[in-house]
Amino acid sequence: MSQTDAGWGAGPSGRYEDLAGRFRPVFAEIRATAVERDRTHRLPHAEIGWLREANFTTLRLAPEAGGHGASLPELFNLLIELSQADSNVTNALRAHFGFTEDVLCSSSPEWRADWIARIGAGETVGSGVSETGPARVGQFDTVVRRRGAERVVEGKKFYTTGSLFADYIHLSAEDEDGQPVVAAVPTRAPGVAIVDDWDGFGQALTASGTARFEGVVLAPDLIKPDPARFPYAMAFFQLVHLATLAGIGRAAAEDVARLVAERTRVYSHGNAGRTADDPQVQAVVGRVRGNAYAAGAVVLKAADALQRAYAAHEAGAGSPEAGRATVLADVEVNQAVTVVTNLVLEATTGLFDALGASAVKEGLGLDRYWRNARTIASHNPRIYRDRIVGAFAVTGAEPPRQYRVGSA
Repeated sequence: MSQTDAGWGAGPSGRYEDLAGRFRPVFAEIRATAVERDRTHRLPHAEIGWLREANFTTLRLAPEAGGHGASLPELFNLLIELSQADSNVTNALRAHFGFTEDVLCSSSPEWRADWIARIGAGETVGSGVSETGPARVGQFDTVVRRRGAERVVEGKKFYTTGSLFADYIHLSAEDEDGQPVVAAVPTRAPGVAIVDDWDGFGQALTASGTARFEGVVLAPDLIKPDPARFPYAMAFFQLVHLATLAGIGRAAAEDVARLVAERTRVYSHGNAGRTADDPQVQAVVGRVRGNAYAAGAVVLKAADALQRAYAAHEAGAGSPEAGRATVLADVEVNQAVTVVTNLVLEATTGLFDALGASAVKEGLGLDRYWRNARTIASHNPRIYRDRIVGAFAVTGAEPPRQYRVGSA
């Protein structure tokens, strides 16, 4: 069934249904076991493998490079659909798609060509940016040191989302002089240890745990020549979270509608002989679905802003036009954060009002929608997004250019 026929609205392009049709059978397979995996803590190694085999991980590459030439709105709409199947899988691939974007925007032709070839061949990348510990905001304890002619990584990362499933870790670090270093560290290199010790109550299957680096030797070609990230990186990574939330909302809406349609028990003071015919219950289902629809529409609107930022960068990297497009992409995504978050948290709580006590049974897994949404919404606190948007609206202040945590 097309997205339009399902009532979620048309995709972002005329070819979207053909593009999405290639992946929907895989999405369906992933969704079929999502509840069981959540209950048993089975990590989605196989599921991510299926997406890799289907060339989902090469979406943004040109067809001649082994990709699909997907626009950013097409990518984000597909991430919404993947999140309907399992939001853990989307989050596990977030760093990979961000790294791909970084490659496409790189100022180094050699780095760009090398990594387009690697990604086109199916290689994937996980996250190695965030740290816990005493490092100050904007700094890292992870260090890339010189050891004779070699460069060696020492340190520890947390929130290494997706790295346990990937071929490389996208590492942010410093050198001995405190200068930034960005590298792609092979996950199977001697001295690399990745541990699935993320113990959050949601998004439990993303392997967002610890990665340790002990004397890891880096080949020169794995160190990025320019450590700067792509201009619209902050907006991009935040919008992946919002697309994931929108997909959770769609899945919750579809599940509650199906369960209401199947329900045979009624309340003695209900409005119909069947729950499916009760107008109050139907209204609850409608609110959940409306929230999910609105969340998806907001995400795709913001994705248009990212596409404009990408196009402006391609037309003239570093130009005033590219800078302004990046600022506006940040603004649009920031002002979407609280709206989308509230819509999906309300939907994933309210769905239980349409069902009886049996809806909380573990086998249905309906609680995972709220748990996953609440966990994603706790990243990059939304209270700051509101303040940033307000400052832009009142004073014209540009959004900050980095999201970092650390000691004050």
